[in-house]
Amino acid sequence: MIVAAVVGAYLGAGVVAKLPTKVIRLLMGTALIVIGIVIVIQMMGLIPSSGVATGLSGIKLVIGIAANFILGALMTAGVGMYAPCLALVCLLGINPMIAFPIMMGSSAYLMPVASLKFIKEGAYNRKASLAIAIFGIFGVFIGYRFIKMLNLNALKFIIIIVMAYSAVSLFYSAYKDSKK
Repeated sequence: MIVAAVVGAYLGAGVVAKLPTKVIRLLMGTALIVIGIVIVIQMMGLIPSSGVATGLSGIKLVIGIAANFILGALMTAGVGMYAPCLALVCLLGINPMIAFPIMMGSSAYLMPVASLKFIKEGAYNRKASLAIAIFGIFGVFIGYRFIKMLNLNALKFIIIIVMAYSAVSLFYSAYKDSKK
């Protein structure tokens, strides 16, 4: 699944680098809404939100690989990896504690590969990248301190709120772009 995410990110970065900003915003907003709906449905107990499996085989493995490929590609459009990957592995019946290495490994390995592709295409903002790199260190430290105090349902609820706000903001920005 990690290799699939990396390949998806490499191929996705090549496509995303050439897309207009409005299309990227619409893609990201739509993906965030869909992922948020899946998480809400999981929280309501209508589809599995956790499992006991420690691995995948057969059709579930094929689904996991294909879906993580898509998530890797979406990551290059700005859609985060953790929440969708957590929803995916839980849907596939994997224990959420086992999901963390899949989420972390996918993100850790796809970022440098996608970054190289964006740098090659010249499709990134240098100042924003530097600011994110510097202040991201503080964000991770603060986030770790805060998140370890939350239970999984509270964390999911916060993620849904952030995803909904982000989606609405993206749709609004795309709407404003179309009015110019």
